[in-house]
Amino acid sequence: MHRVCLTLPTDRECPATITAMAAEAAYGAREFGAEVHLLVLDSAAPPVRAAHRRAVATLPKSPGVVVHHLDEDAQRAFLRQVIAASGVPAPERLLTLMLPTGVSYGACTNRAFLLAEALGCASVHRRDSDSRYQHLHGAPVYPIHHELATLGRPAAEITGRVDRTRLDPACAGRPVALAGGSFIGELSVDVAEIARLDPEVYHEVVGLSVPADCPAPWRRNLVEEAFRGAGTEPFTADRTTLTLVSPTRVDMCNIALAREVYGAVPLPPATDTIGSDYFLLHLVRSARLPGVLHNRHIVNFHTPERRSDAGFLAYQERFAKFLLASGPMGEVHARMAAAGDELLDAAGRLRTGTVARLVREAARGGPDGNAARLDVLDRCYRSLGGRYTAAAERFAARRDGLLAEARADMADFALLLDAWPLLAAHAKGTAVPLPEPPSPGAAAPAALL
Repeated sequence: MHRVCLTLPTDRECPATITAMAAEAAYGAREFGAEVHLLVLDSAAPPVRAAHRRAVATLPKSPGVVVHHLDEDAQRAFLRQVIAASGVPAPERLLTLMLPTGVSYGACTNRAFLLAEALGCASVHRRDSDSRYQHLHGAPVYPIHHELATLGRPAAEITGRVDRTRLDPACAGRPVALAGGSFIGELSVDVAEIARLDPEVYHEVVGLSVPADCPAPWRRNLVEEAFRGAGTEPFTADRTTLTLVSPTRVDMCNIALAREVYGAVPLPPATDTIGSDYFLLHLVRSARLPGVLHNRHIVNFHTPERRSDAGFLAYQERFAKFLLASGPMGEVHARMAAAGDELLDAAGRLRTGTVARLVREAARGGPDGNAARLDVLDRCYRSLGGRYTAAAERFAARRDGLLAEARADMADFALLLDAWPLLAAHAKGTAVPLPEPPSPGAAAPAALL
């Protein structure tokens, strides 16, 4: 049976999302005959995690759906087994990169990748806790529909199943490596308030993520489109395109990747850095691997915690680190785009070593301009006043640390890339830990491994 992993990495309360994703898993199993492993990777605080256990325990039994709810202790135990079996150097350092104490969008997804390997899955389908499904005529619109219909099949075989084809015929024999959509609703990055306070400051700040040599008109367009996803237009009918998918057209809350991608290359494990989990989208496009772009967009919303003073400062620091990562990572993206088909071996598989080399070359490059980026961010935030001045003060106090972390993040990524093929290989056959038992008195889980 075709086995896939539908995963939800979370550190916030989201019982409703778990319930909704279980229904998407059931849809995938029912409509496509797949065995869908719903994998909840739970980094939430104990009371919230208990609420998640209760939500899992009350899920209706669904044929073809297997649910895994793993806390960080269970995830750590699994990772220790895989790392020890692989014999890779610096095992404790790798464990920290895979399961850091801080928030890491890349690391949580990397854990899902290795667990999917252990479960024997052909693909990983990722969703987020701060998003929900659209509805049409009262029924949820599930992205897994297009993901299971196309992922892993030779592109030439699905030309009749999509509405449009914009793919070089030279790539038609390659399998579909990515299927994804975007989101509607609030910006994916919580910077709308900056645009309301001062549009010019918004353009200058967001423009820090755009390559310095980008022509002014293109730069302005890129800034205007950044973080907006698919806008606000609700779903009315399916539209699908076979193409080399642009990373700006999909979102990580609405993405599926074939194991041929994540089994070869992980995501950057940088902590407290938004956008670090988009690397594979750039790699898939640069390697000219086919993808399917669909319009079953997720509805994005922002949680109240982000609006609190503490949540605001933490989020703004993650945004600042994203801007600092944009310089060296943008160089990696440019080098991958120039490499093109050289990213693939003779059998069409991604070359992990080539990606690692490009990361190291970018890290060894000349001045990355991050000190200047922090100067711009400081000036712009102080001009906004209020809480943004407090954020500027925080950046100033952590200036040396922020610059050092941006450099270290590239070295850490290269280290993980070196180890990844062995980690992925030894994840296969490693037992997936049993889920936490439900609290006393709760209903028995519907389908737990």
